[in-house]
Amino acid sequence: MKRNRSRLHFEVIAVALALGLFGVPLSYVLTNAGKTSADAARMSIAPAAKTRYLANFAEVIATSDYMLLRAFLNSAIITALSILVLLGISSMAGFVLERRKGRTISWINFLILAGLMIPPAVVPTIWLLKSIGLYKHVMGLVFVEAALAFPFSALLYRGYMGAIPRELDEASFMDGCNGFDLFVKVIFPLMKPVSTTIAIITSINIFNDFVNPLYFLPGAKNATVQLTLYNFISTYMNRWNLLFADILLISIPPLIFFIFFNGRIVSGMTAGAVKS
Repeated sequence: MKRNRSRLHFEVIAVALALGLFGVPLSYVLTNAGKTSADAARMSIAPAAKTRYLANFAEVIATSDYMLLRAFLNSAIITALSILVLLGISSMAGFVLERRKGRTISWINFLILAGLMIPPAVVPTIWLLKSIGLYKHVMGLVFVEAALAFPFSALLYRGYMGAIPRELDEASFMDGCNGFDLFVKVIFPLMKPVSTTIAIITSINIFNDFVNPLYFLPGAKNATVQLTLYNFISTYMNRWNLLFADILLISIPPLIFFIFFNGRIVSGMTAGAVKS
């Protein structure tokens, strides 16, 4: 009984801390996004007597010839293409890393682990993108985002592949499958839980990315949602209600996405934890 009571106290404290760390800033943004410019300048968390969310949202969206709408489209395209490239390459890499053994695979594993620890180099990456004609191009940023997420995704796929028995490979070869058919028709469909997990986690990170679009995809027409916030800070320096409205608008899609798919993230992360 005493142990259960202590556990309950610990859970209450944890929930209170979570609400303090995330709930208070979110409520602050929600409250000030619907205020007038004068009310928001007071920086108070108290609700306004009269809210004007629709008017603030409309003004933010119409700013700079509807730049926010273009930014949402750019972010959606970059996110979707990056996920497609990432899933295709990292799933095949995880399959090979798990199924093949040898010194070469050990070195490849070392390089993948190094990719998790070594920070990306901006200047050499820009030079490489310029040399292949992809600097300031959407596909250049797509390859950068996929490359940065590749080490984590490949290792996650490799761990999940450990739960798929090798006898399935042998049975497929006996039925006439080659290596590519085995992966596409048999293995990859079985990877749906981990593929969903990687897609959800990575898409949120790419959609919310600020640094990489700033370095590798400059230009007003290439603006992403996080870069609009950077631009709006100078535009709305003294109009905090519009700045908070922009923060709220660009935060809603990933928040909703995460809430709906939170259960799949947990199930996908633990799906390959126990080998059969």
